[in-house]
Amino acid sequence: MNGVAPPRAADARATGGEGERKPLGLRTLATAAVETGFRSLARLRGAPAFHPQGLTCAADLEVVDDGRRSWGVPWLDAPGRYAATVRLSRAAGLPRRLPDALGLAVRVDRPDGPLDLLLTSSGRGLVTRHLPLPRTDALSGPCSSLLPYRVGGRLRVLAALPRPSRQAPVHGDPASLREALAAGPLAFDLCAAAFGRSWRAPWRPFAVLTVRAPLPVGQEDSPGFDPYAHDAPGFTPGGVLAATRRAAYRGSRAGRREDDGTVVNRQE
Repeated sequence: MNGVAPPRAADARATGGEGERKPLGLRTLATAAVETGFRSLARLRGAPAFHPQGLTCAADLEVVDDGRRSWGVPWLDAPGRYAATVRLSRAAGLPRRLPDALGLAVRVDRPDGPLDLLLTSSGRGLVTRHLPLPRTDALSGPCSSLLPYRVGGRLRVLAALPRPSRQAPVHGDPASLREALAAGPLAFDLCAAAFGRSWRAPWRPFAVLTVRAPLPVGQEDSPGFDPYAHDAPGFTPGGVLAATRRAAYRGSRAGRREDDGTVVNRQE
């Protein structure tokens, strides 16, 4: 023995030895804060943190062949019809006379698992297709994914373009949407455009979404749409802000389950 005492565990950690606890990075702290904030807001509202007021509807989605090259995505390269669930909503739940960011959430019931899409009212331009655009009429413009998806290995922005309808204009609140659907279905062309290209590049259609009738689902029982938990091979959300968005969806789901008394596993 040379008379020098072995380092204590605390000293070992301080000097980078075994058992060291690394400090949390800023990115980890930021995503944790986002998850906590969305969980608290969802628990307070007893509904999704954003888009708390909406109308859940039965729908169907028909994949279309536009005659161009394949997408490189199995479910898009085989035309077919799928049952779907749609939720039309207002982001902040403002009175219907005021513009609000309008949401279009879609769950496609595919044989090998559900696929969720979350779209928000936006513009058509190269920049505005990535920005929420408040409006009063749910059928006056597109709803976009805002951030790109990776479709067949390429980054693309997704959009739902409303087809002309005799019901227009239609406010985005549940009562107005219910009234419009009583007069007939609402149809949207689901399209994709190359990310970062000129706004003149045309949207390429891949499906027609037809919203048919409201379902007897309360605000607190609306489906927990999550495009990260429910994606498809070759058709996934891109990596831009992925960690932050995942944290927001996790927090919103957890807050709603806490509100109804369900035990939540924080590690899920």
